[in-house]
Amino acid sequence: MKKAPAFGHSGFLMESPAALQNTSRRGPALVAGVLWLAAGLSAGYWALQALGRSPVTPLAVAAPAPIQVDSLAVARVLGAQPVASAAPNAPAAPTGTQYQLQGVVAASAAGGAALIAVNGQPPRPYRVGASLEGGLVLQAVSRRSARLGASMNGPATVELTLPESAPAPS
Repeated sequence: MKKAPAFGHSGFLMESPAALQNTSRRGPALVAGVLWLAAGLSAGYWALQALGRSPVTPLAVAAPAPIQVDSLAVARVLGAQPVASAAPNAPAAPTGTQYQLQGVVAASAAGGAALIAVNGQPPRPYRVGASLEGGLVLQAVSRRSARLGASMNGPATVELTLPESAPAPS
C-alpha cells in the first residue's frame, strides 16, 4: 500500500524522512567525487609538464645580413627603362656631372618628383625645386622628362628624358 504525500499546515508538500536521508547521503559523495577528479586532473597536468620538458639549449644565431637595395629594380618599379640617357640636343651639364633619369612622377604642372642617378651613384628621388649635386635645381617634370637648371626660375641647362619603351614580347 502506497502512502499518500503529506502536506504541512502551509500547504507545501513535505518530504518523508527516508527521502531526506537519501539525498543527504548523496551530497558528500558527490563533493568527494569532484575533489578526486580535480586531484587526478591536476596530477595528470603536472606529469605531462614534467615529461614534456627537454633541457634548454641555447641556439647560435648568426647576425642578419645587411639589406642590399637593388636600385635598378626600384627604378623599374617607378617606370624607368634599363638604359636612361640625356636628350641629344640638351646642353651639357656644368662641372662634368652626369645625370641619368630613372623615373618620373608628374603630379601636376608645378609638382612632381624624379628619380635621378648622379655620377653613377644609386638613384635618389628629388622633388621639383630640390637641389641636386653639381649645383642644379630640378625645375620641372613631365610625363617622360625632367628639366634641370641653375635656379628654379632660370633657363633649363639640362633636359633628361626616359628612353622610349620597347614593345613587350609576345
